[in-house]
Amino acid sequence: MQAQASAEEDRAASVTPPVRPSMPWRVREVTALPDYRLSVRFVDGLSGIVDMSALVSSPGAGVFSCLRDRERFEQVYLDHGAVVWPGELDLAPDAMHSAIKQNGEWRLV
Repeated sequence: MQAQASAEEDRAASVTPPVRPSMPWRVREVTALPDYRLSVRFVDGLSGIVDMSALVSSPGAGVFSCLRDRERFEQVYLDHGAVVWPGELDLAPDAMHSAIKQNGEWRLV
């Protein structure tokens, strides 16, 4: 009986579509740019720049101070539509989308 249940579970897993972030503020692409900036494009097609230079270099950078290391900054990647770095650092995609929609960029200070 166990083997039959496993076969049914496997069959169900194969027809379940993968999770694809669909909210308009989910990020589809991210690229590290010079001067602690990021180029982002969202699932709704909106694109812009995230300028982290002031934040990263400030004495109040907190957990983001580790991104002063350019090599670490360039390790940026996407996780379910959010911009993240190793070490559980991430940026709020909804706030990013709102600022870029209004200003064409998001400046973090």
